[in-house]
Formats: sequence, C-alpha cells, structure tokens
Amino acid sequence: MAKTIRRRPVRPGKPAGEDAGSSAKSLNKAIDILVHLGQVPEGMSLPDISLMVGQPKSTMHRLLTALEGRRFVRYEPDTRLWKIGVEAFVVGSAFLRNRDIAAFARPVMQALVNDSGETASLYVEDEGEIVCISQVECRQTMRVIARPGGRAKMHTSGSGKAMLAYFTPERLADVLERHGLVAATEKTINTPQGLRGHLDRARRQGFAIDDEENSLGIRCVAAPVFDHASEVIAAVSISGPASRIVDARIPALGERVRAAALALTRSIAGVPQA
Repeated sequence: MAKTIRRRPVRPGKPAGEDAGSSAKSLNKAIDILVHLGQVPEGMSLPDISLMVGQPKSTMHRLLTALEGRRFVRYEPDTRLWKIGVEAFVVGSAFLRNRDIAAFARPVMQALVNDSGETASLYVEDEGEIVCISQVECRQTMRVIARPGGRAKMHTSGSGKAMLAYFTPERLADVLERHGLVAATEKTINTPQGLRGHLDRARRQGFAIDDEENSLGIRCVAAPVFDHASEVIAAVSISGPASRIVDARIPALGERVRAAALALTRSIAGVPQA
C-alpha cells in the first residue's frame, strides 16, 4: 500500500551568509563595548555606552548581558555602572605573557632599513648592559654588524643611552655603580655629569646618539620602546659608518628611529612615557 508522505511547508530562509554577517556585526559591537570600557576604569552607564558605540540601548544591554555571562564585563547595581571584567584581564595577560618583541620588531626594523638605508638593531637591557637580540642588515657594502647576543656597556651606546634616559634615578645609579663609566674610545662620555646631560637631551628629543663612543668610525641613533606599564624594555637603533651618518642626517634619522620605536611600542600594547 502506498503511503502518503506529508511534507512540511518550506519557509523562506535567510540568504546564505546573512547569519554570519549578523554575527560579525554583533561581534564588532561587543568589541567596541570592551574597547570603550577599557578606556574608562571608573565604569560607564548603559546610556553612555549606547552613545559611545552608536547603538540602541536595547542592543547594548543584550550584548552587555552576554559579555557579563562570560565575565568580560561586570555590572555594579549600586552605581548602575558597567566595568571591564576579569576575563578581559585574563585574555590581555595571555598576550603579555606570549608576546615576542623580536617578532613584533622585525617588520618595523625592515621598514626602517628600507627607509634609512642603514642597519637596524633591537637591544634589551641585561644586568646593566645592552644585548642585541635582533638585527636587519642594510645592503650597503660598508655596514655595521652586531650579532644577536653581542653586548655593550649602556653608557657607550645609543641604544643603552636611549634606555638609560628613562630609568629611575635609583636604577640609573645602580648601573653606574655596577659598571662605572669606562671609556671604550676617546669619545666615550665618562663623567656622571656629562652622561646625565646627554640623557636629558635624549629625553627631550626622543632619541639618543652614539657618536663613535663605542667604536671609532661608527655612529648610532636609537630610541626607546615601552611596555604596557610605560617601563622602557628595549631600544631600536640604526647604525652605520660615521662617513654616512653625518651631522646633517642625524635629525631626520632620529625622527625615523623615534617613529619606528613608537610603532613597535604600540604594536605590543605599550604606553610611551610622557
């Protein structure tokens, strides 16, 4: 016996991709909420969030409730304010733990080499000295090479002085006590007063200079890199023969290096010191 098969009526469906598009829009709105809340530690009211994101309060409340369920935001009934939640901190901390400054610096350094025509390097501080952790060489026949792992005294190098300029007085005093101001060349700054004057100037202009102070015939221009707490953690530099890095080029090279260091600072969610 033949069976009668009843088919359910076919309802008009959403076009392919519409659900995905709607989800992406909701995700973007949720991210906007987190960005704005992250910039206002004291919290924001629902009307303020709605105004800042540019969406209806009903939409914002729905997204806030979803974010609250995942602990990315929290609501304080007493003040009727929404604040950033603990899970946002957990995610941000994972980024801080896993970031590799050398990897972030590579494209910045390559652009700096392309722009300046000189070798770019990345240095960090270790036990009161600077250590090269990455370098991008230029294509010039005469060029400076500092292999990763190479060390130098901070007061003799552009990168070292770019970092020292943002050390606390106590930390600076510790470096000077530990290593002194031994002259590497006849041009090395070897008095505390002379060094502090140079560091003051480096802070004002945003970059430091090694004028053949570590190696005769080599000049270097460097700028500091900061972390999320505005602590100086590295320095980006360009180096080359003194015959190419002449006085007339230094202001422009300094601005290029300063801009590169700032770009690297921002790429790792750093905050430059004022």
